[in-house]
Amino acid sequence: MSGKERREQLIEIGRTLFAERGFDATSVEEIATKAGVSKPVVYEHFGGKEGLYAVVVDREMAKLLSMVTTGLTGEHARELLEQAAFALLDYIESSTDGFRILVRDSPVTTSTGNFASLISDIASQVEDLLGVHFMHRGYDPKLAPMYAQMLVGMVALTGQWWLDVRKPPKAEVAAHLVNLAWNGLSHLEGNPRLIVQEQAEAKVRRAARKTERAERAERTERTERTERADQVAAPARTQKAAERTRKTSERAQKAAAKQ
Repeated sequence: MSGKERREQLIEIGRTLFAERGFDATSVEEIATKAGVSKPVVYEHFGGKEGLYAVVVDREMAKLLSMVTTGLTGEHARELLEQAAFALLDYIESSTDGFRILVRDSPVTTSTGNFASLISDIASQVEDLLGVHFMHRGYDPKLAPMYAQMLVGMVALTGQWWLDVRKPPKAEVAAHLVNLAWNGLSHLEGNPRLIVQEQAEAKVRRAARKTERAERAERTERTERTERADQVAAPARTQKAAERTRKTSERAQKAAAKQ
């Protein structure tokens, strides 16, 4: 076996073992045993397990990215979405071990790692398409990057689930993915709001109205108390005023009599 053939053999064996057990659980000794060679041969070709794993991952990433990018040939946004979903599912179906490697050691739920970086690259391409779509529909194109991450992440996670269950059939899974994504995009709200947020704000408004009513009632009650107090005090004030007038008149009369 030539050196090139031996290298490819080791890559294929490593790919199978990494898919079955993951990077940490796979040893150089096991790879060498499967290939029928000694451990130094593995080190000679790849420098160690890490080097072999890097080659396997790089190949799988290149293959998946190529399948997705070459599959995006449509001109309509929905057609592109269908093609992207099919490309990922095609890769999972034809390269099951490769996809297991990518998601086993770099889950799509992490923000770092090989698969996450690949998903980010695909999302960047979708972002440009969504930006144009948003402008045509009157939505803010600045939101396109966020929606691109949502769409690609949804497809990637669904693909990871389908990797194990394999039902319903691939075409049906793709159809449902597109149904959810496309019909959601077709009926986007210009200013989406969470129900819980609206409920919280309504609660604040109700509390404010209740406080306003209580304050208004208190002001009314104070006014009425003042008016009642005035009504009770009015006769006394009138009597005092009359008494003062009488006394003033008497003093005036006494003064006149003295003159």
